[in-house]
Amino acid sequence: MTKRLKYAFLGVVSAVVFAASSFAASAEGLVTAHLWDKGAAMEMTPNFAYGASAADKAKATMGIKLSQMSVPAGKVKFNVTNDSKDTIHEMVVLQPADLNKLAYVDAENRLSEESNVHIGEVSELDPGKTGSVTLDMKPGTYLIVCNIPGHYKAGMWELLKVTK
Repeated sequence: MTKRLKYAFLGVVSAVVFAASSFAASAEGLVTAHLWDKGAAMEMTPNFAYGASAADKAKATMGIKLSQMSVPAGKVKFNVTNDSKDTIHEMVVLQPADLNKLAYVDAENRLSEESNVHIGEVSELDPGKTGSVTLDMKPGTYLIVCNIPGHYKAGMWELLKVTK
C-alpha cells in the first residue's frame, strides 16, 4: 500500500469513527404519543383516573397511547400527535413523589402540575396537530397525562418507566 493511499484510508476510517461516536453521543430515546378520544359527542366518564381500582381503562372515552412504556435515562424526545377530530389535548410529563398520593385540584378538575413535579409538556394541540419536546429524564416512574380539565379522569394517562 502506498503511503498516500494509506493516509487516505486512515482518513476515511477516522471520519467513520468520528461520525459514529458523534451519533452515539447525540442519540436519544424516542417516544411517540398519540392522544385520542371517541369524539366530542361522547360523555367523559370521570372514573378512569390512575389508581381507580374498579375502572376498566379499555372502556375509557379518552386516552394516551405511547410507542413504548420504558426508555433509558437521558435525553428522551416525545413526538406527540393529537388524533382527535374535534378536541384539544396536551401531553404533560409529571414525576410525583408518590403515585398513590397524587395532588388533584378539584376546583380546576385537573392534577396539580406543581405538586406532582412538572417535568415538561407539549401544550394544547389542536385536533390533528403535532408537537414535540425533548426532556432530560432521570431513572424513575413518570405519569404522562392530558391535564386539560376532566381529561385525566376520563382516562388520558399512562406510566412511563425510565431505566438506568
